[in-house]
Amino acid sequence: MYKLCFYVPDSHLDAVKTAVFEVGAGRIGNYDSCCWQVLGQGQFRPLQGSRPYLGQAGWVETVPEWKVEMVCDDTVIHDAVKALKKAHPYEVPAFDVWRLTDMAF
Repeated sequence: MYKLCFYVPDSHLDAVKTAVFEVGAGRIGNYDSCCWQVLGQGQFRPLQGSRPYLGQAGWVETVPEWKVEMVCDDTVIHDAVKALKKAHPYEVPAFDVWRLTDMAF
């Protein structure tokens, strides 16, 4: 099992979540579409040669972004990351993947 975490602007929150849910991410037992999300502020500066969705090269940009976390089974983590990248508006979306340990007692 993995934890997938990504940051996305409000305009694409539902589209990106739907894309990763459709490949099987966010399933916990007999539940699907499970996630945790919180609104925060992202910052970046596009460099020369970039094609930013927001902002312009050379200028620091701050934008409201959602941080979304969900669990993801081993069998779908690669498809979930592919779906995230395809649905996300940013040229290079920020995300991380953490391997989880089974703590069953």
